[in-house]
Amino acid sequence: MPSDLTPHLPQLAPEAHAARRARLADAMRAEGGGVAILPNARTSVRNGDTEYAYRFDSHFYYLSGFREPESILVIVAGAREGERQDILFCRDKNPEMEIWEGFRHGPEAAREQFGFHVTHSTERFDEILPDLLSDQPTAFIALGADKDFDARVLRGIEAVRARARKGVSAPVSLHDLRPALDGMRLIKDAHEIALMQRAADISAAAHARAMRVTRPGLFEYQVEAELMHAFLHAGAASPAYPSIVAGGANACTLHYVENRSRLAAGDLLLIDAGCEFEGYASDITRSFPVDGRFSGPQRAAYEVVLAAQLAAIDAMRPGQPFNAAHEVAVRVITSGLVDLGLLAGDVDGLIESGAFRRFYMHSTGHWLGLDVHDVGAYRVAGASRPLQVGHVATVEPGLYIRPGEDVPEAFWNIGIRIEDDVLITPDGPRVLSAAAPKTIAEIEATMHG
Repeated sequence: MPSDLTPHLPQLAPEAHAARRARLADAMRAEGGGVAILPNARTSVRNGDTEYAYRFDSHFYYLSGFREPESILVIVAGAREGERQDILFCRDKNPEMEIWEGFRHGPEAAREQFGFHVTHSTERFDEILPDLLSDQPTAFIALGADKDFDARVLRGIEAVRARARKGVSAPVSLHDLRPALDGMRLIKDAHEIALMQRAADISAAAHARAMRVTRPGLFEYQVEAELMHAFLHAGAASPAYPSIVAGGANACTLHYVENRSRLAAGDLLLIDAGCEFEGYASDITRSFPVDGRFSGPQRAAYEVVLAAQLAAIDAMRPGQPFNAAHEVAVRVITSGLVDLGLLAGDVDGLIESGAFRRFYMHSTGHWLGLDVHDVGAYRVAGASRPLQVGHVATVEPGLYIRPGEDVPEAFWNIGIRIEDDVLITPDGPRVLSAAAPKTIAEIEATMHG
């Protein structure tokens, strides 16, 4: 486990964000050029006059590096290569509001520090928008992501149409800019990989901490508190998603997040938790015995899931289809279910009939990045997307064994999932979250150490 969990890594240079904007402009130019308009996430009221903790829009941050709410990014891509203008609308400097809400860059400082060609006050957006849209063939927006903002852009287009007698033309089409951005974000650069490694290191340490403190009689939320301590103490901003801390039968509910039950001896505890570090998510799941020792049935089921996960990780290689890992995991788990006496029959037949889904009903992984379920298509031209160097995905097979007349009682309420974050490299898979104890020997040693 790396001992250096200092809070911050160097910020990405403004030139790198500008390069991303240039790549998006090239994709827009391939569609005839036009203007892309992307708002940052809004603040949201929790209750009364209290807001939820603010989190920027991932696409917006990827292109700008700018985090302040109420900001809007505009990229104008001309017909000729390299013909581009990057424009940021952001909040004005306001010393009085900064006393209450904190620092604001203001347009002038934002232009200098973040590398935009032009900056304006957000308050001028609706005024300037028709000029930006004039004589542009296409408006590229995140269609449907923010219907109120979509309506603002449409009003801007209507304002341009009203100028038709002056010889000004309005965009004749709206394109969703997200497919191009999704494809860009799928391939992680060196800076992103470093951030994701730090997020995984912090989260792995949190899982080890949870194993060390867990004992019968604690409540699930007390273990969750240990995870939160480890995340925040190491400089992570927050969990990347609501933590799942599920003891006993709760582990058989895939998205259990209440975390209110008392932990009992003899039960397993499933923890699915990861932090967000500088915008990037980690996602790790570990399952371990509340009292520190696996029972015979728990051990047997765990070894099936672990074997499935290791085989699936080995399938995560450049050129292999994304779905290959799932197919490998399904075969190992189905064979294991037969060995455990939970299914009977030919493995191929059980896979074809889907009988395994009674105990393993979800896919084996998802893309990971700025979002925990990161953007990017899983299928291209009707086939599973081939893995490429720079892809990052989770690998997370599981078994969820609920009580049933045909299920031996010793297996009732065993819920096991093992999940790691995997980077595709030229040499094969690299497990970013390898520091989290995973084998039975490692888990029991951690809990008793």
